[in-house]
Amino acid sequence: MATERTFIMIKPDAVSRGLIADIVKRFEQRGYKMVAAKFMKADTELLNKHYEDLKEKPFFNGLIKHISSGPVFAMVWEGKDVVKQGRAMLGETDPLKSKPGSIRGDYSIDMGRNIIHGSDSVETASREIDLWFKQGEVVDWTLPTHGSIYE
Repeated sequence: MATERTFIMIKPDAVSRGLIADIVKRFEQRGYKMVAAKFMKADTELLNKHYEDLKEKPFFNGLIKHISSGPVFAMVWEGKDVVKQGRAMLGETDPLKSKPGSIRGDYSIDMGRNIIHGSDSVETASREIDLWFKQGEVVDWTLPTHGSIYE
């Protein structure tokens, strides 16, 4: 089975609302495996690199200010089609366009407080993982329930 990894970041608005465990539980219940996580305060240098593709957007400075305003919970998840499926679990970037049952659809209203980030491609995920995690911080391990999740 071909697996891939994705980067998921729970933003300060979700951290302050106590949503870390609820979000982690959704990924675990789906059958995905966490291979790295850290609770941290991201500095503006890291965030400028992470969001460099949005530098020209009018909301860029507000985004950096928001994400650097408090702690985030950065994670790497592994599994079959986890990038695409992870994005589906998150819902639309605009929470008001997100369906109930998605993370944003259940927990957020405004786009500027959409509580979570997820990589949009395998290539982006690889870049984001390398940006947020040092070598050795991503753990290779076998999920004990692997055979109950995958054929």
